[in-house]
Parts: sequence; C-alpha cells; structure tokens
Amino acid sequence: MSEEYYNSKKTDDFCGDVTAQGTRAALSLSRIRCILKGLDFKTYIFLFVVVPIGIFFLYLHGQKISYFLRPLWESPPKPFHEIPHYYHENVSMENLCRLHGWRIRESPRRVFDAVLFSNEVEMLTIRWKEMYPYVSHYVILESNSTFTGLPKPLLFASNRKNFEFVESRLTYGKIGGRFKKGENPFVEEAYQRVALDRLLKIAGIEDDDLLIMSDVDEIPSAHTINLLRWCDDIPPILHLQMRNYLYSFEFFLDDKSWRASAHRYQSGKTHYAHYRQSDVLLSDAGWHCSFCFRHISEFIFKMKAYSHNDRVRFPHYLNPDRIQNVICEGSDLFDMIPEEYTFKEIIGKLGPIPHSYSAVHLPSYLLNNAEKYKYLLPGNCKRESG
Repeated sequence: MSEEYYNSKKTDDFCGDVTAQGTRAALSLSRIRCILKGLDFKTYIFLFVVVPIGIFFLYLHGQKISYFLRPLWESPPKPFHEIPHYYHENVSMENLCRLHGWRIRESPRRVFDAVLFSNEVEMLTIRWKEMYPYVSHYVILESNSTFTGLPKPLLFASNRKNFEFVESRLTYGKIGGRFKKGENPFVEEAYQRVALDRLLKIAGIEDDDLLIMSDVDEIPSAHTINLLRWCDDIPPILHLQMRNYLYSFEFFLDDKSWRASAHRYQSGKTHYAHYRQSDVLLSDAGWHCSFCFRHISEFIFKMKAYSHNDRVRFPHYLNPDRIQNVICEGSDLFDMIPEEYTFKEIIGKLGPIPHSYSAVHLPSYLLNNAEKYKYLLPGNCKRESG
C-alpha cells in the first residue's frame, strides 16, 4: 500500500471520527478543517468570494433592486379622470368657466389656503405672493418637532415680519411635538394634520368655501385659484396636477404631482389630508418644487426630518460636497431609482434629470425678484453653505 494512499485513508478515517462525535465536537476547528479539505477550488471561490460580494452588493443596492422590480409586485393606481385646463389672460372668466363645462357665479367663493410649515421660508413667500390676489385667508400651523421627532425652531414665528403683507388675513397656530422615539413619522404627520383641521375652524371656514390642501412647495397658479373661486359646479374634491421640479426650476421631472387638492368645504366631511381623495384631476394647475432650498444645511435638515428619512441609508449621503454635486447633476439625493409602475417608465427615467433652460410660465413673484431667487432659476445650481 502506497504512502499517499495511507495518508489519504488516515485523513478520511479521522474526518469520519470527527463527524461521528457529538454536537460540541461537530463545531470544533477539526471538523471545519475536514469540511474545507473536501471542497474543490470552485466551491472555495463561490463561498469565500462570490457570496460575500453578493451580500455586500445587496447591502448597497438592495433598495434599488426592490424599486426596479416594483412592476412585478405592485400595480399602478387607478387612473385619474383628467380635466383639460383652459387659460389665457385675454379670455373672460365667463368663457373660461364655460370651456370647463361650468357656470360662472355671481360672486367668487372665499378661498382658504392651509399649510403645515417646517422650514421652507422662501418657498412659502413665493407661494403666498403667487396666490395673494385671490386668497381670502391664510392658515398655517407650525410645530417645534419634525415628523421624525427631531426638535426644530419655530422659523415662521421668527420670520413673521417678512409676511406682514398677509397679516390681516392670517391665522397662525403652534403645536408641540410628541417626541416619541422610534415611531412611524407618518403618525406625527397625521397628528399635525388633525390639528390643522381644528385651526381652520378657528379661522372661520364655512361650507362651500374653497380650501386648498397642499404642502408649502406645491404652489397652485394664481389663475387656477381664480378659476375655481369663480366657477360653479366644480367637483367637491379636485386634485391639482402640478409640474414636478427637483432642486430648482432647472430640473423638470414630469407632470405627475397630484397630491395637492382643492375642496368645496363641507363641515364634518372635509378633513385635511395629503393623499388621494377623489378621481378627478385638473391638468397643469401649478408647480411642485421639491428640495428647492438656498442653503446646503436646509437640504441636510429635510433629509433627516421628513417622513421618508429612512432613505438616508448611509452617513455619506449627508456630506455637503456630495449634496452640491448631486444638485448640479440633477441626480437623486438618496441614490434611488425612479418610483414608477412599469419597466418602460423606470428605464426611461434612469440617470440624471436633463437640464431645462425654460423659465416660461413660472410664479410671477419669482421672476419679478429673479436676482434674489436666482438659485431657483436655470443655470444657478450652486448653493450657499450656511
């Protein structure tokens, strides 16, 4: 019997003996050595190279894979019934109402604009200036807590002097946050929206008044508000389609923003919300400018503070230099792929948003104060650090 055969036989017998031992011995180093000795080179590569790389890849990009496969596990929502939107400055209100299939009223409805406020002071200014000619009453609620339970200063209160132009029409409320650690951010958000319902009643809203429900950065156009306050027969709840922009009006994403809504107020039935409440959508009714901040610090604050803060999966996402580069590229702050329901739409939106150099049909106050707000206009992606 050769020495090579003897050594192999000796090893096999030893591994067999180890395997036959109890649970404690089965976990011993000798057992592991025996198992590894029996592996061929390809198995080694798979276990110690391919598997770790795969796990690390899933750790980095698992969310992207999940969103890309979304069409396999989630169907698109029911389509809206989209109403064509007619407007021209030289067309009478009577004719505009008629074009929409509505009648003109003898006098316009009162309009209440209600918002939850976090830190978007400049966007709120642009919003309120745009809507100012047609809003009867402004209602704003501010908390000392973000939706994620972080303490925050009362920025509207400290900047209230900048909003003296609406003071005579303003109802302002403050609410204390509950600061519950680990709670779903949408619970705190719902809590604040219920408080805004109560504030609207304090402000004196009545049945058939027009109530605008939208976030600060969802700005209905002035002519849209004027149309809805003058026309009879408008739907009780009407969602407002808005042109979707990211970081500034240089990066036009799509026209799929629909959460803003206009309501003919009904006591006991109308509740402030930011989700789908009807199937009717008025086309091209304003602008949604998301993450449209002047300072990098404001981007960081919102990334940590808003309801989707779980998207900040890695600390380097909050690096100021990275954020600045992402803004100028038109890429995604959270390194996510598009949230769409078909592979065609997902693939069509992959990569940075194309630059747009059109500044036509934007809020008038923005263009009248272009130097002050140039960071929101095409060609001015650089942000201030403070």
